[in-house]
Amino acid sequence: MYTVLICDDEKDIVNALRIYLEAADYMVFGAGNGAEALEIIGSEKIDLILLDIMMPVMDGLTALSAIREKSNVPIILITAKSEDYDKVLGLNVGADDYITKPFNPIEVVARVKSQLRRYYKLGAGSANDEKHFSKGGLFVDDDSKSVTVDGEPVGLTKTEYEILKFMMKNRGKVVSPGEIYQAVWNEPPLGNEKTVAVHIRHIREKTEINPAEPRYIKVIFGRGYIIEKD
Repeated sequence: MYTVLICDDEKDIVNALRIYLEAADYMVFGAGNGAEALEIIGSEKIDLILLDIMMPVMDGLTALSAIREKSNVPIILITAKSEDYDKVLGLNVGADDYITKPFNPIEVVARVKSQLRRYYKLGAGSANDEKHFSKGGLFVDDDSKSVTVDGEPVGLTKTEYEILKFMMKNRGKVVSPGEIYQAVWNEPPLGNEKTVAVHIRHIREKTEINPAEPRYIKVIFGRGYIIEKD
């Protein structure tokens, strides 16, 4: 049974999501702020976190940064429509996805399932799958789920790793943001292509000497992204 932590200062939201998630056979913990969430994460095995941004005591972005120092557990931000800047900032800090209030609890459950499936199952592949990818000094080892650049380890979130792996598997091919979203999130993009751009920018910041002049992930304007073959 997977365990989900819901962190939101609105108790009605926590209770509503708890009902739907427990009905879908998840174990659920609730927290009212980021500090409470960190305490629970420190004492319980948490498989996924639903994290509100605006909360008292410790806000969601501060908690997100603290969590990412120690864990790559999937994190879905809960945001208001007025928090577009915070959405982008959250993705840059390491969030995997976001939902906007007001939301349909059924959609939230679907996103939770998608993130957990990708985190624990997708990418395992079969024995015949290619497991190691390289481009210049960039090396992806899908057995250990690790990335190095010029021999130095690079810390990517699970979403960033899956995007990079997908692009490395498709070296020499231009892939659109929609194709990347479909492959990594395992669902139609439905206008979420900008999310891909944020994650790719973050990957570049971690893998490039000069992100403004990338050696690996390059933009083909009007079409998408490419990692060229050697």
